Amino acid sequence: MDLIGHILAALAAIAAGLINALAGGGTLITFPVLMAVGLPAVSANVTNTVALCPGYLGGTLAQSKDLKDQKKRLWVLLPAGVLGGLAGGILLLNTGEKLFADLVPYLILLASTLLAIQNPVRAWLTHRAEHSLSQEQGKAKVVSEFWAFIPVFLAAIYGGYFGAGLSVIVLAVLGLALNDNLTRLNALKQGIAFVTNLAAALFFVFSGKVHWTVALLMAVGALLGGALGGRLASKIKPATLRWIVVTIGFVVGIIYLVRSFVA
Repeated sequence: MDLIGHILAALAAIAAGLINALAGGGTLITFPVLMAVGLPAVSANVTNTVALCPGYLGGTLAQSKDLKDQKKRLWVLLPAGVLGGLAGGILLLNTGEKLFADLVPYLILLASTLLAIQNPVRAWLTHRAEHSLSQEQGKAKVVSEFWAFIPVFLAAIYGGYFGAGLSVIVLAVLGLALNDNLTRLNALKQGIAFVTNLAAALFFVFSGKVHWTVALLMAVGALLGGALGGRLASKIKPATLRWIVVTIGFVVGIIYLVRSFVA
């Protein structure tokens, strides 16, 4: 990669940090940019995962107060996220460059779809939680955390493999497996997404696929973007930003899909 490529990657990371702070979906910006500036698909995905991983920690810490009384769930579901993240990382590195490149359009379109349905998923979860509480006369129905282990593990495999849209999948899985309010489930989702990405990122560190100069520039850029997003939170509507990202994702995915057919 030349100097211009590094600058574009850093700018994309700033945009991703801002987008993740406000609406989510930053990977739909950074991953295509990394491929556009010359990184192979697997290397671009690995570098992107390592670079953006610290951002998940910020989201988890921001909601830590809602995790304090969910320790039993954390002991069960965080290992599911770790194991799934590792499994997804191993699967990625054994996919092969050509096959993963062929899958890229579908992964981007899937991630764009997940981001597009984020609000409907949240609305459904809120309605489901309210219904469950009314059925139990104001008390949440107790459901074993172990029911959520396997679906969270499967979602985490996707997270370690590609990652974009992971939060939506995990939140939907938790909403199906556990009866609780959206605030607590969202905090739990943040923790699971963090350990999933951390496990995959640590595994990728030793893969030889990380473009370290780019990763470090992007990590700094993502942190700056996140700080900027915090300052602009009252001035930008998350829904508007989310649909911009969704539109970009679908356009990029369709372009890659068309190129794969005509290549």
